[in-house]
Amino acid sequence: FMSQHHPGNILLHKASHELEIEFDDGKTFTLPTEFLRVYSPSAEVRGHWGDKAKLQLDKQDVNIQDIQPVGSYAIKIIFDDGHDSGLYDWDYLYELGKKQAIYWTDYLDRLHKAGHQRTPPKKLEPKT
Repeated sequence: FMSQHHPGNILLHKASHELEIEFDDGKTFTLPTEFLRVYSPSAEVRGHWGDKAKLQLDKQDVNIQDIQPVGSYAIKIIFDDGHDSGLYDWDYLYELGKKQAIYWTDYLDRLHKAGHQRTPPKKLEPKT
């Protein structure tokens, strides 16, 4: 598997629920953990063998528990809601960063069409 893009640095910001990824072309993306969770590349989220993708609900407060490298091409993200399947390869993470606004709008549209009201995330506690 050859990736077009390679991360130079990956930083997890647990307090703000964000993953910051700096790529070798100089682009840096800050991806909210909710966004990463609802766009998980796992079959559970995307669908199994022709099944439709499963709309992820109420993931606004999810956070990342752990990140594990997978070879030199991907990471496995373990979320605190128990979801831990699906490998985020470098090109997929780059695409999520580049098209974040488009994908997020699409997700909100799908929630609306499903009749689901997204509640805002709980207020994060300030660091002391």
